Amino acid sequence: GFEDGYSVADPDALVCWEAQFGDFANGAQTIIDEFIASGKAKWSQASGVVLLLPHGHEGQGPDHSSARLERWLNLCSEGALAICQPSTPASHFHLLRQHAFVDWHRPLVIATPKSMLREQLAVSAPADFTGGSWRPALPDPSIADPSQVRRVVLCSGKIRWELAKARAAAGLDGQVAILPLERLYPLPVESLAAELAPYAHVDDLRWAQDEPENQGAWWFLSQNLPSALSQAVGRDVRLRGVTRPAASAPAVGSLSLHNAQERELMNQALL
Repeated sequence: GFEDGYSVADPDALVCWEAQFGDFANGAQTIIDEFIASGKAKWSQASGVVLLLPHGHEGQGPDHSSARLERWLNLCSEGALAICQPSTPASHFHLLRQHAFVDWHRPLVIATPKSMLREQLAVSAPADFTGGSWRPALPDPSIADPSQVRRVVLCSGKIRWELAKARAAAGLDGQVAILPLERLYPLPVESLAAELAPYAHVDDLRWAQDEPENQGAWWFLSQNLPSALSQAVGRDVRLRGVTRPAASAPAVGSLSLHNAQERELMNQALL
């Protein structure tokens, strides 16, 4: 509540609140519902508070995977919030820089998985920070010849790198493109349409996520992305979801079961 109020009172300040685990947001649910998500609609009260919520399926159990992106996306409408899950350090940097300098002044929720801190693929060169800008949808820089691609997998956050490693292990480099959505809401339809343009011949479009089927971004995207994207690209777009099985808890408590689900998830996404 303090951070939200500080951001309302000082629009020029970059105010960040970080949870140790994603589930810490559960204790702040009253503030989130009453002030952060709906303050603008109820009182025209603008807040630019940034919520950094650790979230990622890393085999450490439910409490490490519980930022509940599906709840945040359920609160989204009228551009009241931004929900993001950057996949590189430079993307995270440009996101915060953009948030601090544009005049939207809306709350920003960022899912920040811990394992990406030590993921060797998730790195950015100094030039990536000093140049470039925030991009809500990113290309797959590993694809040299888009005409050879027969499947496109959309994703968000750290699963980008797990998919990349599984793709290489399966010998599918050059055949499967992996396009990360750095922002889940507002939907980056135009940016994504531009990244999909080289793959206009591909009709196998999939969404892969770490979370169970009834959690994460899948339900939100399945209801909103295909129609918006179809209109943007001028053709019918169908999206297949690749998820863990529906579950009551955010993640399983067994590392061996987590790893088995991970292998199955990679197979369904890429093969």
